[in-house]
Amino acid sequence: MDVKNAFLHGDLTEEVYMHPPPGYHSPHKVCKLRRALYRLKQAPRAWFAKFSFTLAQIGFLSSPYDSALFTRRTDSGIVLLLLYVDDMIITGDDSFRISELHYYLNQHFEMKDLVSLSCFLGLEVSQNSDGYYLSQAKYASDLLSRAGITDSKTVSTPLELNCKLTPLDGTPLDDPTLYRQLVGSLVYLIVTRLDISNAIHLVCQFMSAPRSTIFSVVLLIHRYIKGTLFHGLHFSATSSLVLSGYSDADWAGDLTDRRSTTGYCFFLGNSLISWRSKKQTVVARSSTESEYRALADATSELLWLRWLLTDLGITHSSATMLHCDNRSVIQISHNDVFHERTKLKH
Repeated sequence: MDVKNAFLHGDLTEEVYMHPPPGYHSPHKVCKLRRALYRLKQAPRAWFAKFSFTLAQIGFLSSPYDSALFTRRTDSGIVLLLLYVDDMIITGDDSFRISELHYYLNQHFEMKDLVSLSCFLGLEVSQNSDGYYLSQAKYASDLLSRAGITDSKTVSTPLELNCKLTPLDGTPLDDPTLYRQLVGSLVYLIVTRLDISNAIHLVCQFMSAPRSTIFSVVLLIHRYIKGTLFHGLHFSATSSLVLSGYSDADWAGDLTDRRSTTGYCFFLGNSLISWRSKKQTVVARSSTESEYRALADATSELLWLRWLLTDLGITHSSATMLHCDNRSVIQISHNDVFHERTKLKH
């Protein structure tokens, strides 16, 4: 569903004045705003506060681990609402309460009901008996057109083997605008593409001063995307709900500052739900230290996922396995989550 003119629904809690709009000739006068207005700094917060208050009136609770997720539990099931600015996804196993929510929202806001979910924020969603499939084929196709890749040449990997990039490779680009546009657009493609996350992580480090050699790597990534245009995420309808994770680190992989790169991913059953590739903030003095730092980041993500899944009605009575270098090195249990939650509250 989509809310029309969402920011105009927000109520202001302080006095805000603005110059009269063009064409309104009234010297020495200003306009006092009664409601939030687009491009007003308070508008997003005012709209979210209005929407949260409206949902709270019918029993919805905002998740403490993702404030944009609202849940309502009843004896007959659960209803979930996920909000992104003015777009929302509504799902659950209580069809009567979902219909009731649709009617309630239409009474308070001017809504556009898009019925079944097929596209959300550039994500293409398809459903069949096997489950759901998420892809960004249309978005990726537009990126290829912007990059000027119109031939049929493709590559099998986003990076060459043992690719190491430095700020001195090649010559500086005369105009870095295209490089920044392409790399910036690639970042959003990571939402459904784990296979290119590390490659994009590398080229993002040269946004301030891109060079010709690194730009060729960006084009190589685009050629890989061209050959894997319809790759995405599959969420199986028959998958178990057992959470597991994998963590690793590339020790001193950056030739410039010798910092390591953390990488992790998490599966719910056989469905990939979370991943990351990011350079560590300090220089690790050993491979063991870099592995432990990666494990710390992965454990933090794991705790958040367990809390969020609990809000979705998915509880884990057994410990979650977090693997590193093909060995199970840590188990996060329900008690660990409880103690961490208690420490955060205090």
